[in-house]
Amino acid sequence: MRRISVFGATGSIGRNTLDLVARAPRGSYDVVALTGGANIARLAADARRFNAEIAVTAYPEKLDALRDALAGSGVEAAAGPEALREAAARPADWVMSAIVGAAGLEPGLEAAKTGATLALANKESLVCAGPLLIETARAAGSTILPVDSEHSAVFQALVGEDVARVERLIITASGGAFRDWPLEKLATATVAQASSHPNWDMGQRITIDSASMFNKALELIEAKEFFGIAPEKIEALVHPESLVHALVGFCDGGLMAHVGPPDMRHAIGYALHWPDRGPVPVERLDLAAIGRFTFRAPEAARYPALALARRVMEQGGLSGAVFNAAKEEALTAFIENRIGFLQMAEVVERVLDAVSAREDLENAVISLDNVRAADHLARQTAAETIARAVA
Repeated sequence: MRRISVFGATGSIGRNTLDLVARAPRGSYDVVALTGGANIARLAADARRFNAEIAVTAYPEKLDALRDALAGSGVEAAAGPEALREAAARPADWVMSAIVGAAGLEPGLEAAKTGATLALANKESLVCAGPLLIETARAAGSTILPVDSEHSAVFQALVGEDVARVERLIITASGGAFRDWPLEKLATATVAQASSHPNWDMGQRITIDSASMFNKALELIEAKEFFGIAPEKIEALVHPESLVHALVGFCDGGLMAHVGPPDMRHAIGYALHWPDRGPVPVERLDLAAIGRFTFRAPEAARYPALALARRVMEQGGLSGAVFNAAKEEALTAFIENRIGFLQMAEVVERVLDAVSAREDLENAVISLDNVRAADHLARQTAAETIARAVA
């Protein structure tokens, strides 16, 4: 029996992970920890269903509600950042890291220190502190498995291959809700419009990030950090069907593509069963019915986040932490209708400019304290930038 924990259990990745766990033969998994945010009813129901040792909400003010919901179950209740770290430090064989945003970094680091297999859906961990997470895992004997569908696809294409023979790495993108909109209309895009994805069923923040391609920008940086590929070899390509998740090109000119339905349970299932392959209840593609795959280059004017990602990849150091924090603050401001859709990229660029002018981001040591400090400074600068934009 494998001991597993799921961080971000109430989000889309967490729910899909628990769906696969529930389908496994009885006795396959022993659930250690489940964590979530404000959805206490779902967190408590899942903790009871899987007889978890502990359930943790990120919000301290929700602790009483969680305790009430778990009364009589024998499941321990806890809340807040320290409780998340403590839960991550509990011995487990496999840990899903699916907390959204920079908040997922520290629990992921704690889990890696235990030597567990870390299924990483929290791309921000690698964007903000890639070298720190990778070295922490290496020192503890922990294996990191990518769970983003694109990075799982690359990982699978590289099985048995020499990364030194990789000539190009292509990350595909659906193009999001606005891929076919007239450019002049983007400035008036609403939160509701940006929150509707044409292919994937995801949470609001990641769906809006897909529309702006900030999600893909993070994934470009993530690919550089995880696979150690030079930035100039990493590409993004719009693929509206979302069936080809990534392609890896080798020095002989050949391309290996990973093809599958737009269902996160494939990437999650691959990580859950690794190093073997196990059955996963996803749609089997009918290629004759599909007929064709289409691709097109992303337009720079439509997706300015991609150019910002290339800047971050070239600069390195703590610039990823600044980029991510500024992006999170700009996204919140858009959701709250304080700035427009196109202003998100403007805010992130201005924060990168301002913080880079004050700090030597490129040569800074990637320590947890330095990442925290860069994150805090970027959020302060973003708040000031947004305030000026709406004044």
